[in-house]
Amino acid sequence: MNEFNPLNNLLPKPREAIINMRSYSAPLENRRNLLRLDFNENTLGPSPCVFEAIKAIKLDEISIYPEYNLLKKFLSDKYLESRKFDNEEIGIFNGADAAINAIFNTFGEKDQIFLTTDPTFGYYSPCSEMRGMKKITCSYIGKHFLFPIQEFEEKIIKHNPKLIFICNPNNPTGTVLSAQEIIQLANINQNSLIVVDELYEKFNGDSLLELINFENNKNIVIIQSLSKTAGLAGLRIGFTFGHRSLIQYINKVTGPYDVNSFAVTATLAALNDKSYVENYVLEVKKAREWILNKFKSTTIRTHFSGGNYFLIWPNKNPKILIDQMREKGILIRSMENKKDIGNSIRVSIGTQEQMSFFWDNYKALDLSN
Repeated sequence: MNEFNPLNNLLPKPREAIINMRSYSAPLENRRNLLRLDFNENTLGPSPCVFEAIKAIKLDEISIYPEYNLLKKFLSDKYLESRKFDNEEIGIFNGADAAINAIFNTFGEKDQIFLTTDPTFGYYSPCSEMRGMKKITCSYIGKHFLFPIQEFEEKIIKHNPKLIFICNPNNPTGTVLSAQEIIQLANINQNSLIVVDELYEKFNGDSLLELINFENNKNIVIIQSLSKTAGLAGLRIGFTFGHRSLIQYINKVTGPYDVNSFAVTATLAALNDKSYVENYVLEVKKAREWILNKFKSTTIRTHFSGGNYFLIWPNKNPKILIDQMREKGILIRSMENKKDIGNSIRVSIGTQEQMSFFWDNYKALDLSN
């Protein structure tokens, strides 16, 4: 028998960038049967057509690999009423997160510059760190969190970033940048790839996807998904739109069957029932106005902008309030460790009935004294 060698107990060493990176973790367990106002999901669930389509899947459809041509054709011809896309301008992914990861996998290089805003969606940072990129950020301006357009332009010129991510509307501040302003930023440096994360654009409007010509704007990629609007967060489906050459490169780093057949079937059913999504978005917008007016009658600091969420700075300790609201069956999310908003709570917006339930409990817990 060999003598004990302490080196045998050592694990294989990962890349240095992986050792040093901060992982992105979302506390998503034990959320069933609660009012989910913590992760900006659709709070009602998908169209009944989605459920019926999934129930109709046959056994032999499960036992073969998924097919994407039908979905690609639908996205090309009918995703937007205002325009069509070429098949090669579209990428399909296992959720928007997979699209983000694939873009970094394709274009992220060690010691190259990654530019974004702060605070923004937390998954961008670990994706840049694991590729060894150098991240630089711009802070939002003032108490209304305006986009730092001038500083952004200056850093594009000075640092020549390889990748630029703009979450629009931004999560968690709701900050909105117009489609024309994004195109102007992209024109500053054609060698910088600008990725526009439009997961929340339906709740605001002014989507860049509606008007962009990818032959004229070859350094822009747009990400959308059906998680926030159509209620497909659990099935994971996301899309990228961009110049065919960019999409071809990104597709090289993805698996051949990353998106499963259930997600494909559900997506087609959801897209064929656009009125359901439109009605849900309209309901959220109405609820946003309703809850905004409720807070106007208080001295609580709030921030409402684009997206299906808002920020509050409560009277009591955010951690205590979050725990108390959970006891009432309502989930809201702390913005702890987020730059400039660390003492705030982000609240997703559901239907007016759901926001009424939230308001009654919030009022009793934070405004009663």
